[in-house]
Amino acid sequence: MQATFPTTVVHHPVRVEGHLDHPSRGLWLIKWLLAIPHFIVLFFLWVAFVVSAVLSFLVVLFTGRYPHGLFDFNVGVLRWSWRVGFYAYGANGTDRYPPFTLEDRTDYPARLEIDYPEQQRRGLPLIGWWLAGIPQYIIAGIFIGGGGAAGWTAADRSWGGVTWSGLIGLLVFVAAIVLLFRGEYPRQIFDLVLGLNRWVLRVAAYAALMTPEYPPFRIDPGEDEPGGLLTIAPAAPTPPSAPEAATPPAAPAVERQRWGPGRILGMTLASLAMLLAIAMVTAGGIGVVVDQSARDSSGFLMSPARSYSTNTHALVSGSYRGGTSNDWYVASSLLGDVRLRVTSDRPVFLGIGPEGAVTAYLAGVSRAQGSRFDSPSSAFRVHGGGAPSTPPATQSFWVAHATGSGEQTLTWTPQSGNWLVVLMNSDGSAGVSGAIRVGAQLPALLTIAIAVLGGGVMLMTLSAGAIYLIARRRG
Repeated sequence: MQATFPTTVVHHPVRVEGHLDHPSRGLWLIKWLLAIPHFIVLFFLWVAFVVSAVLSFLVVLFTGRYPHGLFDFNVGVLRWSWRVGFYAYGANGTDRYPPFTLEDRTDYPARLEIDYPEQQRRGLPLIGWWLAGIPQYIIAGIFIGGGGAAGWTAADRSWGGVTWSGLIGLLVFVAAIVLLFRGEYPRQIFDLVLGLNRWVLRVAAYAALMTPEYPPFRIDPGEDEPGGLLTIAPAAPTPPSAPEAATPPAAPAVERQRWGPGRILGMTLASLAMLLAIAMVTAGGIGVVVDQSARDSSGFLMSPARSYSTNTHALVSGSYRGGTSNDWYVASSLLGDVRLRVTSDRPVFLGIGPEGAVTAYLAGVSRAQGSRFDSPSSAFRVHGGGAPSTPPATQSFWVAHATGSGEQTLTWTPQSGNWLVVLMNSDGSAGVSGAIRVGAQLPALLTIAIAVLGGGVMLMTLSAGAIYLIARRRG
């Protein structure tokens, strides 16, 4: 008698289903408006998701186990996102409004479930394992269009300004147009859209370390998850004459913790506090490093040199308002003395004077004037006119000035009032150019940086404790 084996059904730990639920012809035109409440909530939930994933990474790195509470929360965020995407422009598969919950809704046509990983890698291999997903992240970005949101603008060598729609959005748009005119959602497009979404959600779970199984390089189209809900492993054949062994008791199933509105709000607020703490620690650390390593021999923190050039007779800054606050949004007592350095090949004059007196002196003089105290060259506005009646150094209203060729330094203690910085040739001729550096003492920088750093560490500790208390499994 030939032994038989049970059928082997293989499924991925991330199971995604979506059943076409007869969407109407034109509701998709305003679904972006109807889904705004979900988009707002999901924005904050995804902030919490990222924080939760990072914290879970640290836990898995040292223990090899994903915290149950954080796992349940992250599954809920992915589930909520999939329902909203299925309703809106991730599939447009239903007109039933998505529920506001992290829990699974068996009566909703879009569902997602992820098997809890009982044991994962830990240590340095975990980092390499995550990096191995880079090809998958690129493909998923093409599917959803996220890669285009961070486009490379070659003209100014910066990120941003170039975007494009993903493959999923394009297919859904085509299906929506067909639906609008024919009243029927093309089944082939819907099955492909489900397969692409299934791929993206598998990658998202892998990136968040929610599954150790590498996403397959394949599209599993169709409404139902391939392999069903259970993995049935092949069993060894049992000889007919052998006595039937006692069946061991099944391991108890892991019960998922419910995430009500209170826990969700608490997790979101704690995650936002964690992000604020990280920003404070980063800013405080940078402040300490800058204070200890970036000061010149006189104790000033100077900006990089910025070159200015004009065919007019003067370069004039925007107005600087001294007093309790100023254009740099720093109290004068915190700013300390201000220092300006100019480097030029010809004798120049660099001076600071009251706005009214400087404006009167330069009336009728051709000049280029900035809109701010530290305007870049492109932001200067040219005013027509002629040459000044007298050289600038002959005026008595300057509160601080320096003149000569080479490097000239001007130091000034900010005072109440409105002030202008002027750069001219010493003889008042046209064609002014020079490289200017601006700096200040900022005597309280180290104290402020240490306070911000300490506050960030304290807030990080409190927010991490809050996340632990909120996410821990309850008996």
